[in-house]
Amino acid sequence: MFNRILVVCTGNICRSPVGEALLRERLPDRTVESAGLGAVVGEGAHPEARRLAEAEGLDLSAHTARQVEPDWLHHADLVLVMSEGQRQAVGGQHPEVLGKTMRFGHWLEDGRGRDIPDPYGKSPEVFAQAHALLVEAADAWASRLNR
Repeated sequence: MFNRILVVCTGNICRSPVGEALLRERLPDRTVESAGLGAVVGEGAHPEARRLAEAEGLDLSAHTARQVEPDWLHHADLVLVMSEGQRQAVGGQHPEVLGKTMRFGHWLEDGRGRDIPDPYGKSPEVFAQAHALLVEAADAWASRLNR
């Protein structure tokens, strides 16, 4: 059973906080947290990511970016990253957690999976596209983990 889920992106201000909030809402009986591989430590969620999340009824106001810690990777039952490159980066530093590290978009595109692109520094439209992928991916994870 995947009771402790860690959602990871680069800065922990755009994708992973939204992914965390989406999974918390869909999996209320699980512990879901987020962190970044190169976190902008102490920053809140990016304003555009926050705006899109709030439009869905999610609250990111208390989010504070934090750097991923090895202990968090080891204690998580499932580590969800945003790209295959991030999956390889986690596995390169902590090969023992590679087997439980998957892409957040693993179930997208009929199970072929896809990366969730980083919208940081890009247009609101790119944020909206990434947000839509996060929602779709969170729904897919929830449907599988709630079986």
